[in-house]
Amino acid sequence: MNQYFHATVPVFDTALLSLRGILEKAEAFAHEKGIDEAELLASRLAPDMFDLTRQIQIACDNAKGATARLAGKEIPSHPDVEKTFKELIARIDTVRSYLGTMTEADFVDAAERHITLPYFPGKYFIGREYVYSHAVPNFFFHMVTAYDILRMKGLNIGKADYIGILPLHDGE
Repeated sequence: MNQYFHATVPVFDTALLSLRGILEKAEAFAHEKGIDEAELLASRLAPDMFDLTRQIQIACDNAKGATARLAGKEIPSHPDVEKTFKELIARIDTVRSYLGTMTEADFVDAAERHITLPYFPGKYFIGREYVYSHAVPNFFFHMVTAYDILRMKGLNIGKADYIGILPLHDGE
């Protein structure tokens, strides 16, 4: 079992599925309450933070970027053009489809791979450090920020919406 595959691909996929469900609820909420969708998508927690749309785009970029980097693959390009909940949901679906192409074998060299990021010029992570110190925490920062924006705007969601599907088994 490759721990770097399992710490990223299924984790990101499950979280993105939860985010997809939250966005479906947000779209219905906006329609029901007569809230302008563009206004809701432009909401932010603080003036110096990204808006809801950008939080979702970055969560998606983190999921595909982290897994591609760890697998030594080229990162798929998705321009940031989404303006509606439907378009953001489609972006999530596209990233989830990409994650579905990943296999444990793709992550064979992930632990020792040098991971570079454009915003840390001249620096790199070692894959095993990158997963736990940057990739997963950064993904969940943007995911929870999107959740928090929607909660702040009155969307009736809770922890179960955020956590999503739990892999529970019968018995003890």
